[in-house]
Amino acid sequence: MPTTLQIEKKKTYTYEDYKRLPEGAPYQLIRGELVMTPSPIPYHQDILGNIFFKLKKFIEDKNLGKIYIAPIDVYFSETETYQPDIIFITNERLSIISEKKIEGPPDLVIEILSPATAYYDLRIKKDTYEQSGVKEYWIVDPIQKKIEVFVNKEGKFEPVIAVTGEGEVKSETLNGFNIVLKEVFV
Repeated sequence: MPTTLQIEKKKTYTYEDYKRLPEGAPYQLIRGELVMTPSPIPYHQDILGNIFFKLKKFIEDKNLGKIYIAPIDVYFSETETYQPDIIFITNERLSIISEKKIEGPPDLVIEILSPATAYYDLRIKKDTYEQSGVKEYWIVDPIQKKIEVFVNKEGKFEPVIAVTGEGEVKSETLNGFNIVLKEVFV
C-alpha cells in the first residue's frame, strides 16, 4: 500500500514542514510557501551542464572550494529554503555545509531562468540572495541567450556585466574565471 506524506495546510510553512517532504520532492520554500518547481527542459539542463563543467574544472584545478548543482537545499531562514541551479562555496566557508543542507549564503549562485521559476529568480530569490550576503549572482536567460552578473557591495547587488549572444562573462568572486557565451548556449 503506497504511503503519502501529509503536510498540514497552513498559511505559512517553515523549514520543519519543508524537511518532511520526501527526498527529491520538487519544491522550494519561498516566503513561507511550498512552491512546486517542475523538472527543467533538456535545453535548461544543457546550459546547466555547460556552465557547471567549466566552473567545476576551474574550482578543482585551483582547489578553491565546493560546487553543487540542483537539487540541493540552501537554507536562508525558517521560511526560505531554495534549490539554486549552481552554487559555489569557498574553502574558508565550508562550515556552512551540513549533512542535509547548506546553512547560509553560498559565495556564488547561478540561476538559469525557466518559465516556472523566472519570477522567483528575478525578484524574491534575488532579494534573499542580496540580503543574506551572497557575494555574486548570475542570471542566465536561455531565451535571450544572456548572462547577467551581479556583485554584492555593502548589502546591495550591483550589476557588473550583462552579455547577450556573443562575448564572455567574468566572475568577480572567482578571479580568473570566465566563460564564453558560445560555450554556454550551444
